[in-house]
Amino acid sequence: MSKQIDDVRPYHQSAESKKHQVRKMFDNIAPHYDFLNHFLSAGMDIRWRKRAIAMVGAEPGERILDMATGTGDMAIALARTYPGTTVLGVDLAPQMLRIASKKTAARQLGDRITYQEGDSEQLPMADGSFHHATVAFGVRNFEHLERGLAEMHRVLKPGGRIVVLEFTKPRSFPFKQLFNAYFRYLLPLIGKIRSGDNRAYKYLYESVQAFPDYERFNRKLEEAGFRDARYKALTLGICAIYTAVK
Repeated sequence: MSKQIDDVRPYHQSAESKKHQVRKMFDNIAPHYDFLNHFLSAGMDIRWRKRAIAMVGAEPGERILDMATGTGDMAIALARTYPGTTVLGVDLAPQMLRIASKKTAARQLGDRITYQEGDSEQLPMADGSFHHATVAFGVRNFEHLERGLAEMHRVLKPGGRIVVLEFTKPRSFPFKQLFNAYFRYLLPLIGKIRSGDNRAYKYLYESVQAFPDYERFNRKLEEAGFRDARYKALTLGICAIYTAVK
């Protein structure tokens, strides 16, 4: 039986919860995270974010929640793309947020972007606080996927849009086989050498394999209360953008 995404954890030998393990992993690799993202994806992650952000459609005066914001790339790009909006980036890992805050200050966007350490399953925001919500490469890391999606639904205003960018499993031969070999063997080796964390990029492969992608994730969004759930595959199915409305 294949594993469920909630059961896939970075450190198999640890008795800590997935949430604590994910926080530890990202704090460990935080100094190397941006370099490895861009290097291992050959810069495609930047283009994928742009495609996802174009689907947000925010207007001046609106508030955007960026969950699993990491080092702030998505939050910064959102603020730059949609002048007059404000962005709140939430993440479990304080070391990632420190880097995000420095990057935001260097770009003079501190008046429009704020960051907060927080749990996707217990967001400290009132119902209907945001017009839009985004997650880039982060929903796989929620300890309980359904609870995290339900919380994002709760804090959105009626009619608010969620945009999720996430890795998927390519379906076409022979690209599927070639990409799986890279993702399973070469990428973890490079990640280990650069970051010093033996498990982080093995976990990336394992979590993508267990993630309920394509039509199955659309159903997860609908079960969380969203409507009009759709997806668009990118780059031969390496990742996909999911959209839905409250």
